[in-house]
Amino acid sequence: MKTTIKLAVASALVAAASSAQAGIMIPAGDWTLDIGGVVNAYYTTTKYSGDNGGTAALGLGNGDAASSNNITTGLLPNYLSVSGKTRQNDLDVGFTISLNPGASTKASGNQAAQQENRQAFLTFGDKSWGTIKLGKDLGIYASDAILNDMTLLGVGGGAGSLAGNTTTLGRIGSGFMYADWKSQVAYSSPNFNGFSFTVGLTQGWDAVADAEGAGISSLKSTGRSGASSAYEGKASYEWAGDVAGKVWASGIYQKVSGFAGAPGADNAQAFDIGTTVNVAGFGLTGYYGKGDGIGQTFQLRNGFDANGKSRDSDQWYVQGTYTLPGVGTKLGVSYGESTLDGNRSADTWKDLTDSMWTVGAYHPLTKHLNLVAEYSESERDLDNRAAADVKAKAKTISLGAILFF
Repeated sequence: MKTTIKLAVASALVAAASSAQAGIMIPAGDWTLDIGGVVNAYYTTTKYSGDNGGTAALGLGNGDAASSNNITTGLLPNYLSVSGKTRQNDLDVGFTISLNPGASTKASGNQAAQQENRQAFLTFGDKSWGTIKLGKDLGIYASDAILNDMTLLGVGGGAGSLAGNTTTLGRIGSGFMYADWKSQVAYSSPNFNGFSFTVGLTQGWDAVADAEGAGISSLKSTGRSGASSAYEGKASYEWAGDVAGKVWASGIYQKVSGFAGAPGADNAQAFDIGTTVNVAGFGLTGYYGKGDGIGQTFQLRNGFDANGKSRDSDQWYVQGTYTLPGVGTKLGVSYGESTLDGNRSADTWKDLTDSMWTVGAYHPLTKHLNLVAEYSESERDLDNRAAADVKAKAKTISLGAILFF
């Protein structure tokens, strides 16, 4: 059984020019158990610059603050996963449960739990007609965007502002939207000569205001949480050969209602398309997504203005990598942007753009252990209608290692 976390691990290992390895396989009666996981930690140093409002809004300190130095987990969380599979009554039956502890501390004498439980789901199906999943797992929309991001193996953005958290941001919010971990009922088709698709209902969320400041005003839906389910789906085609690759597209739709001070209902929706191609050690990835009411970084945050009108957003990134022959070190460079458009009727700003350059080197020291070095430069640009624009930067160097088992 291939779980989403294992797909993420496999993608990260490919980014490091190392092949994915099975976990610890244990026969147990009718079941085969698979115990696997990830342990990673990085030393990061982040230098902030720019306007006070911008750096504070981005979670980057205040203006030209001194460097922030942390030892933290990267974009992939530490995790311990237990999966099981069996064949019963002509059905492939399986489950996955994972624990995700952080690898950083917050303050002297403070050992508060930094614990997530990202996966708890069951599956059943058959290769002839597909698989049904029930439980909590990575969301469907924008999942391929994050699984093909080279910073999945490293840190990317957010190292300074998210110190003490279970993960950093990678390229989330500066090239694509977070797929997040969602309760869901989903169906995945068999593989039709490289083509496959997934459709599902996921837990509906309220639209909420993000505590960003910098002139970003929003509102909170007072409707019942989960009053409307989200509808998500994706389709992809993958091929092998001297020129191997994959193309995909996905989408999400949810009705949002019950806004405080703004009667009626609106819709949050988004779609994306992406491709990745690999030939002779070179890899190229391109991605584009567009949304209405969905927000910019986290789904349904800041997707609506104070009058309950939806805001448009878009995100894109390009990425190139090259694996050094014989050495196995993968070198990569990527750039992406996420933009949220303000509404003239309610917002004092035109648009908010978060962008990031990343240059990285990912070296497989062994088939399970990878050394990582990254440099990322994040920038926020708030274009105001009347007041002066707000700009801020965060430059992060990260060095560390990630172990898969």
